[in-house]
Amino acid sequence: VVGGCCGTSPDHIAAVAEMADGKKPRQWTEGAATSVPQYALTLSGLEPLISPYTSSGGNFLIVGERTNVMGSPKFAELIKKGDFEGAARIAKQQVENGANILDICFDEALIDAEKSMVHFLNLLGSDPDITRIPIMLDSSKWTVVEAGLKCIQGKGVVNSISLKEGEEKFLEQASLIRKYGAAVIVMAFDEQGQAATLQDKIRICERSYNLLREKLDFPASDIIFDPNVLTVATGMDEHNSYAKDFIDAVAEIKKRCPGARTSGGISNVSFSFRGNNHVREAMHSVFLYHAIKNGLDMGIVNAGMITVYDEIEPKLKELVEDVILNRREDASERLVAHADELKAQGAGGKINSNEDKLAWRKNTVEKRLEHSLVHGIVDFIDADTEEARQKYGRPLNVIEGPLMDGMKVVGELFGAGKMFLPQVVKSARAMKRSVAYLTPYMDQEKAALGASQAAGTFLIATVKGDVHDIGKNIVGVVLACNGYKVVDLGVMVKCEDILKAARELKADFVGLSGLITPSLDEMIHVAKEMTREGFTVPLLIGGATTSTAHTAIKIAPHYEPPMVQVGDASLVVEVCTKLKSPTLREKYVTDLKVNQKTIKERYENNRTTEELLPMEKARSMKPAIAEPVGPAPFYGVKTIEEIPLSEVVNYIDWSPFFWSWELKGKYPAILKHEKYGEQATTLFNDAKALLNQIIEGKKFKLKAVYGYHQAHSTATDDVVLTENGSPIAQFHFLRQQKPKIGEQKYYSLSDFVMPVGNGKTDTLGMFCVTAGASVDAFAQVFKDAHDDYSSIIVKALGDRFAEATAEWLHEKVRKEMGVQESLTPQELIEEKYQGIRPALGYPACPDHTEKATLWKLLKADERIGVTLTESFAMNPPSSVSGLYFFNPEAKYFSVGSINEEQLKDYSARKGISLERAREILGSIL
Repeated sequence: VVGGCCGTSPDHIAAVAEMADGKKPRQWTEGAATSVPQYALTLSGLEPLISPYTSSGGNFLIVGERTNVMGSPKFAELIKKGDFEGAARIAKQQVENGANILDICFDEALIDAEKSMVHFLNLLGSDPDITRIPIMLDSSKWTVVEAGLKCIQGKGVVNSISLKEGEEKFLEQASLIRKYGAAVIVMAFDEQGQAATLQDKIRICERSYNLLREKLDFPASDIIFDPNVLTVATGMDEHNSYAKDFIDAVAEIKKRCPGARTSGGISNVSFSFRGNNHVREAMHSVFLYHAIKNGLDMGIVNAGMITVYDEIEPKLKELVEDVILNRREDASERLVAHADELKAQGAGGKINSNEDKLAWRKNTVEKRLEHSLVHGIVDFIDADTEEARQKYGRPLNVIEGPLMDGMKVVGELFGAGKMFLPQVVKSARAMKRSVAYLTPYMDQEKAALGASQAAGTFLIATVKGDVHDIGKNIVGVVLACNGYKVVDLGVMVKCEDILKAARELKADFVGLSGLITPSLDEMIHVAKEMTREGFTVPLLIGGATTSTAHTAIKIAPHYEPPMVQVGDASLVVEVCTKLKSPTLREKYVTDLKVNQKTIKERYENNRTTEELLPMEKARSMKPAIAEPVGPAPFYGVKTIEEIPLSEVVNYIDWSPFFWSWELKGKYPAILKHEKYGEQATTLFNDAKALLNQIIEGKKFKLKAVYGYHQAHSTATDDVVLTENGSPIAQFHFLRQQKPKIGEQKYYSLSDFVMPVGNGKTDTLGMFCVTAGASVDAFAQVFKDAHDDYSSIIVKALGDRFAEATAEWLHEKVRKEMGVQESLTPQELIEEKYQGIRPALGYPACPDHTEKATLWKLLKADERIGVTLTESFAMNPPSSVSGLYFFNPEAKYFSVGSINEEQLKDYSARKGISLERAREILGSIL
């Protein structure tokens, strides 16, 4: 089908018709059709983008990435707010700034990627200034890609596919991409991992090319290879050839894969010089100069970080080319040394000697205290504090004077994005150490600690039934660093205790924290009670399960005074400042209320129009599963009293450790991150030092309880456990109902257990692991020493050990069940194992109360000391529990939204009232 528009020429229509017939398209100018060179890259939005093919580089194409939620925080923020018009303006800016292709991605946990992709593309379709250029659909979820392919005008690009999951999946996706008429980016990645060497880059790309051409007759000109731009000059010899390998691979791929294109993310090459933009710009220019000469066709490029190749200072160019082209063994060291010289010149001289590094000690005592606070140095804090006490006469004057002045500097740097959370917590450690020194003198004077200087009193608590407090602790530190008096009531705090303390302290703010979904209901209860008792103070909401949307829809209607969901600790000071400001408060609160009202109205409108599948139809479309795995090595439950820390440490996934400190990125790449790398490395080194103490001193006590039971599933999504043929317990699961694009399977966890009546015995496993009360005990040692920084690290390591123990135990269990596999720790983190271990209360089983059945079977409280709170949170918090499904077809998924029909069905199966079911599942109803 050829669609016309005003002014469409006959030649234009003819060219498009030829493209539709699979012929080489014609290039048109001024209505005249001319032949397009062989293997020309032909993409289009409303206008054609025809890039002639050359083996030695030609028209380099720039991919605009600011419409990618992972590449643009501003774009992500607009999408989360539902401001798609504002997001479209970013797209327009990309086009106006010269982007040849627009990369669009919505892969983020709090964004409905599929829905957003469709809505955004339809919106862009109404603006010809944007959609005149081709669209690149970027997502790790095939359903999102396919939904986008159905919306885009013209011919776009899919980013990306690879051989990571094998040839069958690769060809299946490629076939669908060709069906939709798009080009494809193929990553140099296969079953063995990411290609780093020249040989692997060529091998994987050539293999991919041959598969696409021979199996699918995929047009060569629609294949774009990304051979992986990797970082050089890292100090590791094996990385020295990464840039040259990429450049050489581009030329060789062009030779071995006729017609295929090449692409790459350019800024990766210079990550080792983050913070030194002068050197990075030179590296990008040199790298592009040689890569484009070898045939690089396109890439994600920050135009602001490229300089003219011929204008690079000769000495710097020579040193950079030595690194990029790997021309000498000491190339990295020479460039690093020169980079240091350049940095020193820009700063007016570099500090080298230890004596010079301590030059700040020659400053006044006020400046010395400020330096110690900003840099988190505690080595001299007692001596400097005593000198200040002698100078200022009273300890309170020291706190209200140089210490508060120093912490104001910390607050300003943090607010400006020039300090990160780990640094701020170190600053608080120095502050607390100084205050601890002054406290005995303060007690003698019976003075109130900094009362006259407090910016306000902030009451904070983890709500009843919840035990997690790492994020709450960090928020408290950030507020204290900005002059607030913070009163932390701890964990599992009852509503009446929160309200009583708020009245007695005359709190200016109340903060509620929670990690598990039942905590959301408790927050609603607190809000209602605050209204009933006439409170008017602002209420701040935080924690992993909270969101701006949930706060606006479920909590804010119950409390009229300002209520704000604070997504991370870096925002809390700004929120409090605006709420206290006589000039900023009115507008801030007005905008807040309008935004919350808009979110609630949008939710209600979507809620009434979204139709979910009827239960009967959803159940009829469940997946078929393979034969059961087993039998189990034993039936019943076993306890492991002590698991060696040295065995478990290799299973640690470090990425969430950095996330808990609001350093966004994946380990180990985050250590080289342009923005966070330096601080992430410092934090990692501090964590490793504490990790060694934990292992050598056996500070954590790892325990586990696990077991197997015979099981079968029912037609109504339950799983029944039996012993000698008699039922002993039953788990109740939910089923997906939200309509899907593409895949037509609707999952329930019960699908992964063989159904009753088929004569085959299946097995369900279960477990609970913990690092125990030992985590809090060791963390308290540091807290008592006024070292919140180390205390928070210890708690974060406790969580990591609990998760790693779950990984360790799962591997042991799979071996016991006869699963044959040999996976690296990284492959375990990437969940490449057979089967799944879902946690009760999370996406695949959103009902936390199912843990009651799990505890009945495991007796985890008696065996390893892990109890359940009234909201079904595990205590101690560094604990993990869940179920084991062994079927090869088992996969992780999210139940998503359910309707009233399933709610009634679930309450009947579970034997609870409809009202109770609504309380439990309200967040997904």
